[in-house]
Amino acid sequence: MQGEAEKVSAGHLKRNAYLYVRQSTLRQVIENSESTKRQYALRQRAIALGWHPDRIVVIDSDLGQSGASATEREGFQKLVGEVGMGHVGLVIGLEVSRLARNSSDWHRLLEISALTDTLILDEDGLYDPAHFNDRLLLGLKGTMSEAELHVMQARMRGGLLSKAQRGELRVPLPVGFLYDAQGHVLLDPDQQVQNSIRFLFQSFRRVGSAGAVVKAFREGKLLFPHRPRGGPQDGELVWVRLGISQTLFVLHNPRYAGAFVYGRTRTRRTLAGANLTRLPQEEWHTLLIGAHTGYIAWEEYQDNVRRLVENAHALGPERRKSPPREGPALLQGLVLCGICGERMKVIYHARGGRSVPDYICDGRTVNDPQPACQWIPGSEVDRAVSELLVELMTPVTIEVTLAVQEELQNHAGE
Repeated sequence: MQGEAEKVSAGHLKRNAYLYVRQSTLRQVIENSESTKRQYALRQRAIALGWHPDRIVVIDSDLGQSGASATEREGFQKLVGEVGMGHVGLVIGLEVSRLARNSSDWHRLLEISALTDTLILDEDGLYDPAHFNDRLLLGLKGTMSEAELHVMQARMRGGLLSKAQRGELRVPLPVGFLYDAQGHVLLDPDQQVQNSIRFLFQSFRRVGSAGAVVKAFREGKLLFPHRPRGGPQDGELVWVRLGISQTLFVLHNPRYAGAFVYGRTRTRRTLAGANLTRLPQEEWHTLLIGAHTGYIAWEEYQDNVRRLVENAHALGPERRKSPPREGPALLQGLVLCGICGERMKVIYHARGGRSVPDYICDGRTVNDPQPACQWIPGSEVDRAVSELLVELMTPVTIEVTLAVQEELQNHAGE
């Protein structure tokens, strides 16, 4: 194998040497300062190999960034770009894990370095990716670094799941709960907070709709407790206007029923980025009912979730119709607003001793009160639709419809 001095040519020395400095977390930057000092000290190795101090560029913008992927590491991306343009004669890193923990990122850097005649220096020695033996050794180092990351993550993940199964994992609590000194979950001692949350559940029990709960708070000019996470008000109690999203969060959260849960979502990395999927209850990793004091019973929580699903105007892109309710309206749960696209609701008023429907769209008024999009007399719409249906329901039309349906079924079968 060539000596270090023999690998460095005049062409290498004419280009810059790039020293890449990285620590995985901000905590490591503060507590493990020795590693950072060792990385900066590699600058002297480049000077010893012949590089002028003015030609040594330090990239340390990724301090505190994980090496699992290059996606969010601007410093690493800049380094690869400079290597690809042929501006770099030497890449310096303390070890492979400082440069990358991902084989694809690492081998991409090796490939580009070999094509642009760029050397790589770490604490163990100097390598030329264009030479087979050096590239083989660098490839093995990258594989070992990725395996090391996998083992560490698996060990941490295993400990976390074990704690979760015992209900001992300390996770952020929703408003209305606090941890005591021993780590036990307690109701917020502030009675105003408790009363506000209980009023939310009582209102939902009475009106059966998240939107109606929001209106009940608005009509009573009531605010809802909130504890921000992060920022200057981290953990402080503030009072805000209740919105539909916050109402749904409370109603869907099993912790208000005194249950400890973990693993309600699954995240998968795709080409488009991270994909978050909410799992059904039977697929949750951990569910411990009665783990601590709650605001409602577990049975009521399940009833609330079922009611929310039934009330949903649309589940997914197919915009499924809402469940039929009492009343003679022909198109209840079917009419979409031509202005905003939200599903219109039905209200009734008495006329001539009978209930007459009207279709109204106030979907935009739940969180931000404003005039309704439109209000349409339902009797006229129902009469027009009824006449159209009667006109279309002829023997010929039915025959054609059945033939089309049969053809579609045949295509689906094929």
